[in-house]
Amino acid sequence: MTATLPQIPVAKPLLDEMEVEAVRRVVLSGWVTQGPEVAAFENEFAAFVEADHACAVSNCTTALHLALKAIGVGPGDEVITVSHTFVATANAIRYCGGIPVFVDIEVDGFNIDPDLILAEITPRTKAILCVHQLGMPCDLAKIVEIGRNSGIPVIEDAACATGSEILWEGQWQKIGRPRGDIACFSFHPRKVVTTGDGGMLTTANAEYDRKFRLWRQHGMSVPDTVRHGSRQVIYEGYPELGYNYRMTDLQAAMGRVQLTRLPALVSRRRHLAELYRQELRDIPWLDVPIEPVWARSNWQSYCVKLPPWLDQRGTMQALLDRGISTRRGIMNIHREGAYADKASHRVAVGQLHRSEAAQEGAIILPLFAQMTDDEVLFVAEALRDMCVDRQAAIA
Repeated sequence: MTATLPQIPVAKPLLDEMEVEAVRRVVLSGWVTQGPEVAAFENEFAAFVEADHACAVSNCTTALHLALKAIGVGPGDEVITVSHTFVATANAIRYCGGIPVFVDIEVDGFNIDPDLILAEITPRTKAILCVHQLGMPCDLAKIVEIGRNSGIPVIEDAACATGSEILWEGQWQKIGRPRGDIACFSFHPRKVVTTGDGGMLTTANAEYDRKFRLWRQHGMSVPDTVRHGSRQVIYEGYPELGYNYRMTDLQAAMGRVQLTRLPALVSRRRHLAELYRQELRDIPWLDVPIEPVWARSNWQSYCVKLPPWLDQRGTMQALLDRGISTRRGIMNIHREGAYADKASHRVAVGQLHRSEAAQEGAIILPLFAQMTDDEVLFVAEALRDMCVDRQAAIA
């Protein structure tokens, strides 16, 4: 059977005339690169997550690179993280000359298993880079405690987690109010908040923030906004090697609008996720994602583990034939060609069996703010039919 074009995409950003007008305002202002809109977006994002500092950059990969560089990761240093994540997480470590040390994910989720971290700490360990996978907060309390007790900085790859929350000392707090040392966000179109592309670093450390701002703009000693606004001639210098990691004012203007939408976006996604849970919970052997009591996901993505009698690719194709777009389980970096050289990384002693099983046996279902309840029911019914029919066929 020939697959039809998907009628229900796996993800879709919510954009309308508000974003158009924001970008139009910036275009007509004549200042379209990093400038006043970026500064405003940074201030508003910091206020939203209750962080002391927020620095906007070109994407989350560059944010991760700057975060690792700021804490001093260099050639030969080890950074403990997961293989079960997008390749950018490990790539950023390698940009610094570091070595990713891959540990497995939890038994009942897709985040790093904190109980496996301690065994991988060596004198070469420079950082712990945890991931809030698919928007679900990882067990940050345990990870931060390990880091503090070991004297190792903790960086949060919060690419997917804008709007997610964690219960910390009895209070719900946004991911991005750093409990580790630095948190890094993505504004890719697959994320809950998008600027087309873009990233953000949040931290409580003023010196880290100063470094981010210096390095993101070629190491330039004087920002453009200061130079252009001065009544005196100013010559800038370049005291350190820097990068072109700037966000534009066009992106930031869009991000400011998106940030005002965020509470409603998360609320809608939480409703859709709960509807999925109710509709899918009675399917034998199908594992649906569960929030720990201390976490509130933004439900950037809804990923289910398939029953053992359902083939991943075949299930995805069958859903696509019914107009439903899906994605396979999260990649495993250690399986990719860029990591074929064993010297490029280290795999934990316990291996990565859970990570590999999740990649091979999980699929991401459609979930986006504009999705209707009826569309969720349609997807759930299609998946239920496949599970039941296939189980009956092999019985």
